[in-house]
Amino acid sequence: MSEKGMFQATEDPTPRDWIALYCAMLGAFMAMLDIQITNASLKEIQGALSATLEEGSWISTSYLVAEIIMIPLTGWLINLLGLRRLALWVTSGFLISSLLCSMAWSLNSMIVFRAMQGFTGGALIPMAFTLSILKVPAHMRSKTMAMFALTATFAPAIGPTLGGWLTENWGWEYIFYINIPPGLIMLAGLMYSIDKVPPTWSLLKQTDYAGIVCLAIGLGCLQVFLEEGYRKDWLESDFIIILGVISFISLGTFVIRQFSLEHPLINLRILGDRNFGLGSIISFMTGIAIYGTVFLVPIYLSQIHNYNPIEIGSVMMWTGLPQLLVIPLIPTIVKYVAPRVMCAFGLGLIALSCVANSFLSPDFAGEQLTHTLVIRSIGQPFVMVTSSLIAMCYLLPRDASSASGLYNLLRNLGGAIGIALLTTLLDNRSKTYFDYLREAIVPSNPQVAERLALLTDKLGNQNAALGKLSETVHQQAQIMAYNDAFMAVGIALFIALLAALLTKPLPAGATAAPGH
Repeated sequence: MSEKGMFQATEDPTPRDWIALYCAMLGAFMAMLDIQITNASLKEIQGALSATLEEGSWISTSYLVAEIIMIPLTGWLINLLGLRRLALWVTSGFLISSLLCSMAWSLNSMIVFRAMQGFTGGALIPMAFTLSILKVPAHMRSKTMAMFALTATFAPAIGPTLGGWLTENWGWEYIFYINIPPGLIMLAGLMYSIDKVPPTWSLLKQTDYAGIVCLAIGLGCLQVFLEEGYRKDWLESDFIIILGVISFISLGTFVIRQFSLEHPLINLRILGDRNFGLGSIISFMTGIAIYGTVFLVPIYLSQIHNYNPIEIGSVMMWTGLPQLLVIPLIPTIVKYVAPRVMCAFGLGLIALSCVANSFLSPDFAGEQLTHTLVIRSIGQPFVMVTSSLIAMCYLLPRDASSASGLYNLLRNLGGAIGIALLTTLLDNRSKTYFDYLREAIVPSNPQVAERLALLTDKLGNQNAALGKLSETVHQQAQIMAYNDAFMAVGIALFIALLAALLTKPLPAGATAAPGH
């Protein structure tokens, strides 16, 4: 469906349309799943490829860099190649690269194959989002947005759990084999359901190639800057400084070009639309929350309570399972409750769960976290479905591709920036709190003396007791840092909540069926 074939659907989708939508959503689910699925298995993959911990981090980074470059370019490729051709090409590429990842013989080969996987998978996400806008009339769009919400929130939530289980029981190769059956189903469904459209080669004459280069370099450098900044101690590293400067110049040049060209690669002017601009803020902050909490909870359980991947997975599944019950209800609720109210309600629930997690203690482990994860899981579908409706309701159909790329790019960027900031915050705050607590741990303090005496009696000598006391202080400092991190995510969500309340109401008939 190139731009000349794009239209605003006025009739209910045909069975072929639904097959296309289901297959596209399956592709987006696979791409989102593969962002997180290797995280629980990195140790095993590193061992198999004889890679160090720092080198192994590029297995995830290469996927994210390639994906974040491809997402905003997908709209242009749809216009150039046609939706059917692009969908079949990227799905085939995703399957082939998944197989190659399972057969990687060295770290370098794995990085290359993961980049291929991320590049092809990056097109599957906005492609599904674009179809959900263009294939259905406005009054049914809440249903397709609910389907997309499942891919955007449920897939990242179960990724580490599924990856850990497959690695534990079958081997790390199976985290890539799992893409093959749904990928083949998707290929068959797309071949049947999407009409052939000839490519629009004339677009090549007016394409902003300089913009493509600036965008690719800028986003690629930005992603590496965010992923590697903490490991390189940020501005203490010349490498990180150079990446930051290149990213700033490249993205700045890209933005200037898009506003000055008659036929921009991505129509950034749509950010001036009140609902899309505020919806983009919601998308960015939601990315911080979704990816940030999926990052924080596992490392908290691992670092503070020594949970193994299977135990972490049994806790994290509560981030995803309740969504399966809530998401089918959203299209019905949205007919009676204003989407911006539902969005604010969902953001409030997620913020509440994060604030509740900012009161952690040494006794606060998986069982206690489950309650807050369920609250978060209930809130996420309210946000993901309604924020999409809010953002897209006043845009023209011709802007669907640009809007899809920008909206999904900002969510992923929010996740990348959020994780980088949270990692730095955890490190800095834990050091600060340790120094603060250490000042109070002096022999003249009666409580310290009593505690030290009890530990000495229990462990048999004072050196062991001092070591245990130091370990306890370190743990408490880390817990206090996690409290700050969860509170920071909660604050980001309150900003998103305000943005949701400032949006305009949806046009009449945008959520209710004709005659409702």
